[in-house]
Amino acid sequence: MSTIRVDVVSAEASVFHGEAKLVVATGEMGELGIAPRHAPLITRLKPGQVRVIQPNDEELFLYVSGGIMEVQPSVVTILTDTAVRAADLDEAAAKQAKEDAEKAIANRTDAIEIAEAQARLAEAAAQLQLINKLRGKH
Repeated sequence: MSTIRVDVVSAEASVFHGEAKLVVATGEMGELGIAPRHAPLITRLKPGQVRVIQPNDEELFLYVSGGIMEVQPSVVTILTDTAVRAADLDEAAAKQAKEDAEKAIANRTDAIEIAEAQARLAEAAAQLQLINKLRGKH
C-alpha cells in the first residue's frame, strides 16, 4: 500500500506527523484530496478541517485556522497559526468567540475591526462545524 507522509505544524507545536493514504483539506478554490504521488502544489488553506485517512483506515480530524499547504509526491506539509485535533476543540469557547465576532460586526466600528471580526467569525464557525460533524459520526 502506498502512503504519503503528513506534517501539520502550528506556531506552537507539531500537531501531527505520520503516514496517510489520503489528506483532505479546504483550499481557497475548494476542497482538495491529496493522495500519494500527487503533483506538487502550494495553496492557501481556509479555516476549517483537515482530514487525514491513515493506513489503517482510521480518520483523524484536525482544525486549522488557515495557512499554507505544500504538496510534494511523497510529503504534505501544512503550516498554520493554529492547529488542534478535533477531539480537543472547546465548544463553549468556539460559541463564545462566534457570538463576540457577530456582536463586533453588528456594532460596525471601522473597516479594520469588521474585517478582524469576520475572520474570527469564520474561524469559530469552522470549529463549530467540525465539532458538530464529529458528533454526527458517533
